[in-house]
Amino acid sequence: MKKFLALLATCAIILSLVGCNSGTTDQAEAPATDETTEETTGETIKVGVSIYKFDDNFMTLYREEIDSYFKTLDDGNTYEVTIQDGKNDQAEQTNQIDAFIQQGYDVLIINLVQSTSAATVIDKCADAGIPCIFINREPEEADMNLYDGQDYEGKYTYVGADARQSGKFQGELIADLENKGDLNGDGVLQYIMIVGDPENVDAKYRTEFSISQYLEVSGNEVEKLDEQRGDWDQAKGQEITANALVKFGDAIEVVFANNDAMALGASQAIAAAGRTVGEDIYLVGVDALEEAKQLVKDGEMTGTVLNDHIGQSHTAVDAAVKAVKGEKLEKYYWVDYVKVTSDTVDDFLN
Repeated sequence: MKKFLALLATCAIILSLVGCNSGTTDQAEAPATDETTEETTGETIKVGVSIYKFDDNFMTLYREEIDSYFKTLDDGNTYEVTIQDGKNDQAEQTNQIDAFIQQGYDVLIINLVQSTSAATVIDKCADAGIPCIFINREPEEADMNLYDGQDYEGKYTYVGADARQSGKFQGELIADLENKGDLNGDGVLQYIMIVGDPENVDAKYRTEFSISQYLEVSGNEVEKLDEQRGDWDQAKGQEITANALVKFGDAIEVVFANNDAMALGASQAIAAAGRTVGEDIYLVGVDALEEAKQLVKDGEMTGTVLNDHIGQSHTAVDAAVKAVKGEKLEKYYWVDYVKVTSDTVDDFLN
């Protein structure tokens, strides 16, 4: 009896195996599974990003948003993003770009250490046939026109906000005040200017247009008491402002800073000197960093100008994706600045 039951069990197992095999015949004959997976995952796109320096407040937000936005893309491709620190050293950044090219990266996003190096970078990318997206630091117009009418035209672009606009908005922040920033009522605006980097086009335009727009809107005259290079750095902004306050005292009516990091430093110096923003001095910056927006809300900064890192980073990523798909790029993609004042700052606070 036991032998008979064992025989029945063996037969059942054999029948079960036969049944399983007949049910998977179609799958076994369909090697299309690998092809389907390949179509779903798409290509692996290698993206090389070089940021002029990692410890810049604004560019930290910018690079983090680049990385985050790439991860949200759902176009079937896989994006491997490598972000490197240029360490504010053009030679270091050039080495990074050379390595990206040698390693066969598909597209580069470059925040130049020195805008004057744009032509060299464009030539390197053109020789390698790799699209290049410049961000935040605008190359000279002549550099952007290098490959007009040639095969590489439409494969490189600049994504950013027009620095002229940010300068104009700074000038308007002061000119729109009830007293036009003229605290002593002499019809002349006495100011100091903290410049990011004189060789950087954004710094040039913000320095120039903040004053020219103020003159146009206010009808007042201006007197520049001091202008110093702050390298976009908070500590330098504090030092420059502190020294100017010692030297010029109550004569300073406005501190213009090319970015919020330097404005934050200026704010510290102003407070340490016993001056009060909005009462006996005014202060404006650019970028709308969270700390700066809070100062505007608290009345410790007159205003700032939103440099939209989210809009710019997303536009840069979108341009990179277009480029690797072979689509022709526009030469420029602009993202507007926005004025942030005590009346509007709540709209921008996180």
